[in-house]
Amino acid sequence: MAEATTATAHRTGLDESGTELLRVSGLHAFYGESHILHGVDFSVRRGEVVTLLGRNGAGRTTTLKAILGLVGRRTGSVMINGVEAIDLPPHKIAQLGLGYCPEERGIFASLSCEENLLLPPTVASGGMTLEEIYAMFPNLRERRSSPGTRLSGGEQQMLAVARILRTGARLLLLDEISEGLAPVIVQALARTIRTLRDKGLTIVMVEQNFRFAAPLADRFYVMEHGRIVEGFAAAQLQDKRALLHEYLGV
Repeated sequence: MAEATTATAHRTGLDESGTELLRVSGLHAFYGESHILHGVDFSVRRGEVVTLLGRNGAGRTTTLKAILGLVGRRTGSVMINGVEAIDLPPHKIAQLGLGYCPEERGIFASLSCEENLLLPPTVASGGMTLEEIYAMFPNLRERRSSPGTRLSGGEQQMLAVARILRTGARLLLLDEISEGLAPVIVQALARTIRTLRDKGLTIVMVEQNFRFAAPLADRFYVMEHGRIVEGFAAAQLQDKRALLHEYLGV
C-alpha cells in the first residue's frame, strides 16, 4: 500500500502528504533566442507564502510568466495541483486556479474601479464576492465608480490584487506588489497577504523589498542568472543573512 501511495504521489506531482500545490522542475524559458531560465526547480505547499528573491534580471518575473505560459517558449515541468501544465495554453493554466498580478498592474484606464473588478472571468468556485473584497479594501469601495486613470498608485495596486480574488484562484502569483508605494499602503498590502494566507490561499511573491517580504513568507528561494541558488525556511532567515547580503546586498 505504501508503495502504491508513493507511486501515485510521483505520478501526480503531489508529495506523499498531499500538500504540494506547485512543483516546478527543470524549467527553461526563452524569449526568441534569449535563454532566460536555466533549469529552475522549486516547490510550493498548499497554504504557503513563498518569496522569490534576487537582483533585477535574476529571472524571478520570467519564472512567474513561465509558470503561466506567458513566455516565448518553455521546457521542463510545471505541476499545478497534480496536473502537468507545461504544454497547456495560458487560459487553460488559469483554469487550474491561478491568479496573476503583474508588476505593471494592468488596470484598464477607461473602465471604472468596479468594472475592472468584474472583468476577469471566474476560474474556480469559491471566489470572493464584491462585498468581501470591499471589506478587505475599503478604499476601493469609496472609488468604485472612479475610472482607472483617477486611482492613485496605491489604489491601482490594491485593485490589481483584489481583481484576482473574485476569480476563485487559489494560487496567487504576485509580482513586486509593494514597488514604489507609500509605507501605509505597503502595510495594508502586508495585512492583506496575511488575511489571504489565513483563508488558505497559496501565494508566490516576487519582491525586491526584502523588509516587506521577510515577515510574510514561510519560505524563500534565491535566484541568480536564471537559476535557484538557495532555498530556506523562514526559521532559517537569521542564519542566512550572510548569503542574502552576498546575493542581494541586504
